[in-house]
Amino acid sequence: MVHQADVGSALLCLLENLQIGDRLPPERALAQHMGCSRQTLRAGLARLQRQGLIWRHVGQGTFVGPPPRALSLHSATLPAEVSAGDLLRARVVLEPAIAREAATRRDEADIRELHLLVDGGRRAQRFAECEQADSAFHNAIARMTRSPAIAGTMAWLSSARRHAAWQRDWERSYRGLAPATFQTSHSDQHQRIVEVIAAGDGDAAFDAMQLHLEDIAAAFLPARACNRPGVINR
Repeated sequence: MVHQADVGSALLCLLENLQIGDRLPPERALAQHMGCSRQTLRAGLARLQRQGLIWRHVGQGTFVGPPPRALSLHSATLPAEVSAGDLLRARVVLEPAIAREAATRRDEADIRELHLLVDGGRRAQRFAECEQADSAFHNAIARMTRSPAIAGTMAWLSSARRHAAWQRDWERSYRGLAPATFQTSHSDQHQRIVEVIAAGDGDAAFDAMQLHLEDIAAAFLPARACNRPGVINR
């Protein structure tokens, strides 16, 4: 009989070869391929869903990545005055500390998940795929703290990225960069964050996340806006 851990590893390997938004094979075919019962398979899929690596749509199947509208409730409660500058300031203040905490509480499954998300980010080509992969990565780190309050706060912040104003401004900034070069650098920074979290080095995790977010802020915010209120100054 195939153990649950083996099924989990096999599912992670499967996801490594798929793109965000791809549909998984039907449960019956997956169970036969892995040599396990559908009950065991469903337990493995449920774990991946809790981790935000897959989502399910009744009648349509199971898909790679977080659900497109998973944060719609949070998004609806965001105050109108939350600007791109506000959001980035909050992330620079909060996420390095979250990464430090994650480094003290991570386990092997967490690190495997982060490696998978980094690989998914490297394969992302369209803007929407890049955004989805990045959001999944940062939310996974927040969940690693084992604090529902921290994970919920991060989900709330992430939901702002679904607002039209953020999407418009960020996509415009993204097009102004060399997208392939930026995405490579972005993924390399994610990889560095994973390495120091895996090593349990909280201070290095703090520094790596801070550098990463400051680079995002520099890319996102026009140089001419750097002295306006609500905008991060480097």
